[in-house]
Amino acid sequence: MSDAKYVPAPVDPPPSYETTATIAPNPPATKGPPLRVPLPLDLPVLTSIRGRRVILASASPRRRQLLAQIGLSNLVVIPSTVPEAFPKTLSPFEYVLQTATQKAMTVYSLQIDSADGEPALVIAADTVVVSPKGQILEKPRSEADHIAMLKGLRDSVSHKVYTAVVVMAPLPSARDPGYALESTVEETTVKFGRDVSDELILSYVRTREGADKAGGYGIQGIGAILVDRIEGSFDNVVGLPLRPTLTLIEKVLRDDDDLIDEFAEAEEEQ
Repeated sequence: MSDAKYVPAPVDPPPSYETTATIAPNPPATKGPPLRVPLPLDLPVLTSIRGRRVILASASPRRRQLLAQIGLSNLVVIPSTVPEAFPKTLSPFEYVLQTATQKAMTVYSLQIDSADGEPALVIAADTVVVSPKGQILEKPRSEADHIAMLKGLRDSVSHKVYTAVVVMAPLPSARDPGYALESTVEETTVKFGRDVSDELILSYVRTREGADKAGGYGIQGIGAILVDRIEGSFDNVVGLPLRPTLTLIEKVLRDDDDLIDEFAEAEEEQ
């Protein structure tokens, strides 16, 4: 559909693009059999931190929901307040990794001597959507910018989504630097349907679901209607690749034991 058929915005403007998108009210509850809640994953690494202070250095409800799926539901949410000012001239890989590392380090340094007790774990992440030309896409600035962004993603062959995850934990041995840090960057290729019409894009934009998301869409919600296929991890596009995150948790919680073993071996060799 051509732009000539663009429907004028309603008299009452939708929520500003400068603020978080409005969350639609929950529909009335319907009676029915209760859903069976799956038991949490019975893994030693997760069992060891349940009931301890695990911090998510992100305000993203999507990341919190993903971590809850593997049993980390009692998270302390403390977003980093440091501006994300890294230059967009960095490669997407470097940009997301530096941003996620900054988030983790900032929150960790503020919380390590907290009256609430030191964290057992700090998890931070950053996600960017990258155009075929290598441009890092921000959150849309306006309705017009939002429409243009989604049209560009539709008209391109495909685009990339990168998520960096950084996990930190204090080292009980207090050996320098006093913490363990592990990180990863995951990549997913996303292709929009070529038959996605301008009318569908406009209708999606006006749901405001994508107004607070880099790239302007949420694959886990209504935005899935724009996507033809992906190559790689679905939860990476949502904002947190779960399996790599679990691997990082295992690594940082194992790091102190490894250091102690290495130190003991070095002492025996002397």
